[in-house]
Amino acid sequence: MKSLDALCFGAHPDDVELTSGGLAARLAGDGHAVGIVDLTRGELASRGDPALREREAQAAAVALGVSLRRTLALPDGGLDRRDPAQLKAVVECLREHRPRLVVAPDRHDEHPDHIEASCLVARACYLSGLARYPADGERHRPARVLFALYRHGPEPDVVVDVSAVWARRMVALHAHASQLDPAAGPGTYLTAPGFLGEVEARARAWGARAGVEFGEGYRVRGPLPVLDPSAR
Repeated sequence: MKSLDALCFGAHPDDVELTSGGLAARLAGDGHAVGIVDLTRGELASRGDPALREREAQAAAVALGVSLRRTLALPDGGLDRRDPAQLKAVVECLREHRPRLVVAPDRHDEHPDHIEASCLVARACYLSGLARYPADGERHRPARVLFALYRHGPEPDVVVDVSAVWARRMVALHAHASQLDPAAGPGTYLTAPGFLGEVEARARAWGARAGVEFGEGYRVRGPLPVLDPSAR
């Protein structure tokens, strides 16, 4: 399979749309090969069964323009950075798709699966580059890992301008109707009044810090090189 330029990981089928969907859409629109990996099928969610959520996830992928979306079917509610089988599954995914850029959830979050997903992906990105790590595939280590901020956490190290793809990001988010439609099941924080307004307000706030209309916030380990200090 052709190597990917970027691979975005989410703990659940709607997580990428809520955090890094704009970056995925922007990269895909610029001609980069982008994939999304949902670590779980979201089977513990109060709304929507795994089959429905899979259909919604694929519709969202079409809206974002990415070339691949798959699930590793790890246990929802049971993600564990210390589980050798889970770590091996993520390493083999990285070795198969060989992305230069990986986007992972940020660990500063109240959801246990988001915290574990962040640590699991970060650890796998390192171990995937070890020739003697016992997993299928040729060793590969991504050049850069970004951690996508959501509702909680520190100030972003990087703000990506997603103004031009904001409408596509929201179409992708709305594809997850089982999670957003108040009439589709029991109430959750995603169906609370003002939730979508909160999503937009956060993007506008991050965008304002970078002088753009809409932004997504990311943490990064280590300094980012600036090859052209005069570039805007």
